[in-house]
Amino acid sequence: MEKLRRVLSGQDDEEQGLTTQVLDSSSLSFSTRVKWFGICFACGILCSILGTIMLWVPVGGMKLFAVFYTLGNISALASTCFLMGPVKQLKKMFETTRLLATLVMLFSFILTLCAVFWWHKKGLAVLFCIFQFLAMTWYSLSYIPYARDAVMKCFTSCLS
Repeated sequence: MEKLRRVLSGQDDEEQGLTTQVLDSSSLSFSTRVKWFGICFACGILCSILGTIMLWVPVGGMKLFAVFYTLGNISALASTCFLMGPVKQLKKMFETTRLLATLVMLFSFILTLCAVFWWHKKGLAVLFCIFQFLAMTWYSLSYIPYARDAVMKCFTSCLS
């Protein structure tokens, strides 16, 4: 259990410097991190579901859908900052294995909102939300060992 706590809180087995020790001493406890992760993740799911419901509102529903769906994904992504810390989260997001998924995800967030507010293209907004979903899924799979390979093999076998 202690090993799991160290991994989720972002503490490695390596010796830590003075700055890291000072920051760790003022950080949240493990149980607080897990609670806030759960709250933030649940809010993200709730926003995404609320956004999907707003899709069927006749007037202004598409704008509400795009905003709530994007906020839900951002909240779900930000929830992992509670587990490993924001700096480590950002470092992991921009590692070479996750770089493409991260960039597609971030640009999809921006382009979804641009499509609905400035370009007034509902079809593009839905397309960018689909890109958000796919990028978030691919990004999440990168944290599970061999999950991307399994998904690629599954799709390859289904398509051939």
